[in-house]
Amino acid sequence: MFDKKNVVFIPNIDLGNTRNLSYQYSIQSWEKWCKKNDIELFVWNTLLFPVKECKITWQRHYCLSILKENNIEFDQVAVVDADTIICLDTPNFFNETNNQFCGVLNDGCYEWTNRSIKQYGNSLFSGWERPKIWEYINGGFLVYNITHQGLFNNLLQTYWQHKHAFIKAQEIFKVGTDQTPLNFFLTSLNINVKLLPSCYNLQDLGRKDLLYIYPNCWWEDSLDNLFNSGFIFHFNCIPPNPLKRDANYWIKRVYEEMKKD
Repeated sequence: MFDKKNVVFIPNIDLGNTRNLSYQYSIQSWEKWCKKNDIELFVWNTLLFPVKECKITWQRHYCLSILKENNIEFDQVAVVDADTIICLDTPNFFNETNNQFCGVLNDGCYEWTNRSIKQYGNSLFSGWERPKIWEYINGGFLVYNITHQGLFNNLLQTYWQHKHAFIKAQEIFKVGTDQTPLNFFLTSLNINVKLLPSCYNLQDLGRKDLLYIYPNCWWEDSLDNLFNSGFIFHFNCIPPNPLKRDANYWIKRVYEEMKKD
């Protein structure tokens, strides 16, 4: 009997807003890494619901059901954002999970994270235990398995029961969609979360001065520091900048420079 493979699940939905122009490079980087490590790649590109009714970030939590409907048997699954690039020499992080729910700390703007916890806590999770900011994980890289189906059933059931309240919160508070609610559920359900190191989801790269986005930066327009800082690069929270270097620019550039090595 063959062992079940691990799976990398990437949402790649074209909403016609050019946001996914560079996702082909992300997918190519994951294809190469998965092939090297005998891991199956599943690119999800079909919406389950209109995005006005349910954002893609919420819909990705149907991952376990989507894999089942596609007759894909698996051991563990990594659900990763399509605005990530993985280096080919990245260690097989599936070997580091101990079959637990895994994520990486949300290492970005702590004001935003605190405000998100407060706003969601006041409006939709009143009376719930609040996540600690030093335990709050980023939603762009999660590793879990079939034993966590109940977590996502509860999370999605709560969303649909209070859909209008969630949509209103997303529009008014501007503090994210599913990430903070997921952290509330992980805390309240006492899910044993194993924190993986930042190298597997290196986020908020502009704030870390790893991207040359201003013409007066004191460091060279080079990717050396980026490549020395992690294995999986997450191109989120890149601010508007004079050089007009957005996520699409950086995903394409990082992928092309990695190919040269």
